[in-house]
Parts: sequence; structure tokens; C-alpha cells
Amino acid sequence: MVRRMVAGVALVLASSGAAAAQDVVLGGNIGGFLVKNEESRDRNDVLRQNLSFLEFNLDEFDGLSAGGDFSISLGSFIEVGAGLNYYQRTVPTVYSRFVDDDGTEIDSDLKLRNIPLALTAKVFPLTRDAGFQPYIGGGVQFNRWQYTEVGEFLDFSNGEIFRDSFVDDGMEIGPVFLAGVRFPVGSNLLMGGEWRYSTAKADVDPDLGFFGDTIDLGGNTVLFTLAFKFR
Repeated sequence: MVRRMVAGVALVLASSGAAAAQDVVLGGNIGGFLVKNEESRDRNDVLRQNLSFLEFNLDEFDGLSAGGDFSISLGSFIEVGAGLNYYQRTVPTVYSRFVDDDGTEIDSDLKLRNIPLALTAKVFPLTRDAGFQPYIGGGVQFNRWQYTEVGEFLDFSNGEIFRDSFVDDGMEIGPVFLAGVRFPVGSNLLMGGEWRYSTAKADVDPDLGFFGDTIDLGGNTVLFTLAFKFR
């Protein structure tokens, strides 16, 4: 279903562009993804729940985001397009109040990965051909996510320590909002920066035994952008 939705939206963008496109913009980006803090997360969020008995900070999940995108112009003030980014972060942790019988830490890794596909529209108040090109926009984001806990675990029912791995994944759809600025360098090169805010919350499999029912995939992304414009 999701693939059909993406294909349908892409077809609409392509047909609209064929009728009115002036430019095609191909670009890349690199920057950082900043996860939501504890207060902004659902009470049943798995990472928020893990804070109650594991030693880590949520900002340790802040990490590199990189990707690419393309867009087509619809007149002098609007671009529509699609972009794909990649984020993955592994955070080592230990139990805060428990140790093994020999005094060693009970350690495990928490890993979050997200590959968001964003379909967006950008509005340029000063036109796309200005020397200084601020823009705002938004759209829909398809988040292909995976959450993993691997390492040593404490069974609170009997006090036993065991090694295992638990993995859940899925697709979650949510809105994305953005704002940025770019500058032309020569006739075809565009350089700039962009801020994005996305929000999406996925349900995790209750059979896996995570200490939470959901995983929040939202946050802020700050990017350096580089693109080439073809007229």
C-alpha cells in the first residue's frame, strides 16, 4: 500500500512538472538529526521507559544524517520533489542499579535506524532566481525504521542474566516541515542550509518484551545542502 501511495504521488509530481517545469534541481545534504527530549516523548515510549533503569542520555542518539533529493519547479515560486536520507545510531548502556554476581556491569546496546523518504513542496517568497533564496515548506515523510536491543539483559522475575537480541521494524508515515536558505554560486551550483522537523510515532511489537509500547521517530534535522540546477 505504501509503495502504491509513493508511486502515485511521484506520478502526480512528474506529470505536473512535465507541464510547467522550468528547472530540475538535484542535490545532496549532510548534517545532524536531533532526537526529541524526554519531556516531548510519549510516556510509553521505549527510550523514555529505558531511562528508568539504564544508564544513557537521549542526546546520545543525536547523529549523522545524510542523503539526496531532487525537485522540479512549478513557476517562479514553488518547487516540489522527493528526498531520501539515512540515519543510524548505536548507544551503549548498562543497568543503573544492578550488576552481575562477579561485580561486572550488565551491558547492552540500543540501536535506532531510520531511512525517511520525504515528499515535499517548497515556497520561495523572493522567487527561485533571487540571489538570496529563503524558503519554507512541508510535506509527508515515510519512515522506514528499525529498533534493536542487543547484549545482556536482566530478567526481573527471577534475577537471571542472559544474552539475546530483540529487533523490531516497520514503516510509519508522518508530516515534515522545513525552512532553509540557499545561494547561487555561478550559473548552476546552489549552496545553503536547511532545518527540518518531523514527527511520527510507531508501535513496537508487544511480544518482544520492550519496556514501552511506542518508539518516537520525530526530531529536528539541521543540514548543509549542495545542489545543481538544470534549466
